[in-house]
Amino acid sequence: MKHVFVTAEIGINHNGDMNICKKLIDGAAFAGCDAVKFQKRTIEKVYTKEYLDSYRESPWGTTQRQQKEALEFGEDEYDEIDRYCKEKGIEWYASAWDLDSQIFLEKYNFKHNKIASAMLVNNELLEVVAKEKKHTFIATGMSTYEEIDHAVEIMKKYGCPYELMHCNSTYPMPREDANLLLIPELRRRYGCDVGYSGHEAGRIVSTSAVALGAASIERHITLDNTMYGSDQAASLNLSDLMRLVQDIRLIEKVLGTGEKILTERELETKKKLRG
Repeated sequence: MKHVFVTAEIGINHNGDMNICKKLIDGAAFAGCDAVKFQKRTIEKVYTKEYLDSYRESPWGTTQRQQKEALEFGEDEYDEIDRYCKEKGIEWYASAWDLDSQIFLEKYNFKHNKIASAMLVNNELLEVVAKEKKHTFIATGMSTYEEIDHAVEIMKKYGCPYELMHCNSTYPMPREDANLLLIPELRRRYGCDVGYSGHEAGRIVSTSAVALGAASIERHITLDNTMYGSDQAASLNLSDLMRLVQDIRLIEKVLGTGEKILTERELETKKKLRG
């Protein structure tokens, strides 16, 4: 029975509040997730000054800069996340959106790295991540086969273990856009494990992905879908997260081995019905 690696993506759903962050970590640990995940950005490197100065209404002000800075944790917060996750016995890692952020994250000595769909074409970041040689999840949303080929080549160049993650980069994603049959196709094409990173409402798409052989599942989580934030509507609340993990663990069992074996109970029935 293969263990599906389940990541609860906290991302920026903490809204800059460490108390919310810890409640989300608690929920993920209680649900039985393998890890929680965050996102790290150097605001000035990821966005232009023109964009940061542009209008955006938020609880923290009326510019994109005020919103982005409010959602960005720094070293003190990540040190506390590291301490708290160790206390709760759950792994954590983060996806970097620029080189400085990836270098910053190295100090935490993660078991896993993550290439976000938006970063799949960032060759410099791919090289830095690949050189770390940690198991790397590569989200494939918005990407062509040619772009995925190139990212895989960089991983192979440095001998970095990797796993592709089928993904549709819409928030929330209409369920009919899931195209889950791409999971076995990606596995066939690249000869590697393939997971699923979802942004849809509910659990059925994610559980179906596991039934199709997804090696890992990543879902955004929230305390409340009505909270402020662009990812909240595409997230699972903690009750649904618990149900999802339970469903995944059950699917692991019911999938079995694929070998034709008569169980003891079936043999007993055979004796009765066939004599």
